[in-house]
Amino acid sequence: MLKRLYVHNYKCLVNFELRLGETSLLLGSNGSGKTAVLDVVYAVRQLLLGEAKITAPACFPSAALTTWQHDRVQVVEVDAAVDDDNFRYRLEIEHSRFDKRSARIRSESLSAGDTPLFLFEDGNVQLHRDDGSKGPPYTADWNESALARVLPHPSNKRLSSFVSHMRSVVITSICPPLIGAESHHEDSVLDRHASNFVAWYRQALQFSPGAASRHLAALKPILGGFVDLSLQQSGLDARALMFEVRHGSDDGFKYWLRFDQLSDGQKAIVILYALLHFRSAGDSLVLLLDEPENFVALAEIQPWLDELSLLCGDTQSQAVLCSHHPELIDYLGPADGVMLRRVAASATIPVPISECNVGHSLKLSEQVARGWIDES
Repeated sequence: MLKRLYVHNYKCLVNFELRLGETSLLLGSNGSGKTAVLDVVYAVRQLLLGEAKITAPACFPSAALTTWQHDRVQVVEVDAAVDDDNFRYRLEIEHSRFDKRSARIRSESLSAGDTPLFLFEDGNVQLHRDDGSKGPPYTADWNESALARVLPHPSNKRLSSFVSHMRSVVITSICPPLIGAESHHEDSVLDRHASNFVAWYRQALQFSPGAASRHLAALKPILGGFVDLSLQQSGLDARALMFEVRHGSDDGFKYWLRFDQLSDGQKAIVILYALLHFRSAGDSLVLLLDEPENFVALAEIQPWLDELSLLCGDTQSQAVLCSHHPELIDYLGPADGVMLRRVAASATIPVPISECNVGHSLKLSEQVARGWIDES
């Protein structure tokens, strides 16, 4: 579970610190930094997957530096609770003053409480064992995460558990028009806009075959006439996600639709419930989701919110949602809302709803819509 995020010199996030619980709802106007929060966690995850260089567009390009800052160093800290450990991961990135395409990781470290587990500085790595004792030093490439290159070993189980946890975090903003019906391969990680959903679903079925029946049972009451879904061969390596639908009454004829023949809202519903039922880290899920209500009707988002809340309450799962939607604001906002404030294009300041002047005569969503939520 992610407990704290600190970000400096990244887009509108300057000396920005955000505390997170089992469920958190990020509120704020357009441009207040809600998506930037998800972007920076996504960037850290991509680095720890070992799939990207530091200046990759989805990580920390120079364009992500805060425009009005002269400092060329970005800092990110992530505090996470995994099993019985409380980890702190710190990353410092130094951008060149002369070449916008050039940057390096100046420092990368991981500790569990007071126990150091990993330190990378100026191209040199000092690895530590689980008990904090020093392991072998070596050199590494400062254009990518050195932590991502550490191989699991019996002496570094704590380090490996943190890396595995961060790699399993799901960060996405569902964009149904980008999602096709076919995949020629399997993907273990859902991308930023869920455009590779079919490839992700194809992999998820291999590791969680029992989740398919739970996913199917959740969809049937929501999608009228829905009977079944399956991956069907559509080429030598290609598989297409197909939906079986019943026409009319219970004795009506049945037919198949490809995933790309569904409406955008139906696609979004399928993905939202898949995220809850196909979980890559055992029974837990860490989900950062940008505007999940997009494309979904009011009566359809509420059952999903109920199931999400139950999941986060009964397991070690966590959800961080960004939304403008009144249904989500009223459901999660009073207890778990954080208002992201940004005055006159300045730095973003997070203010818990519990510390704002919230009245009781109107719903929270009405007060947000009227601009009545102020700092106390």
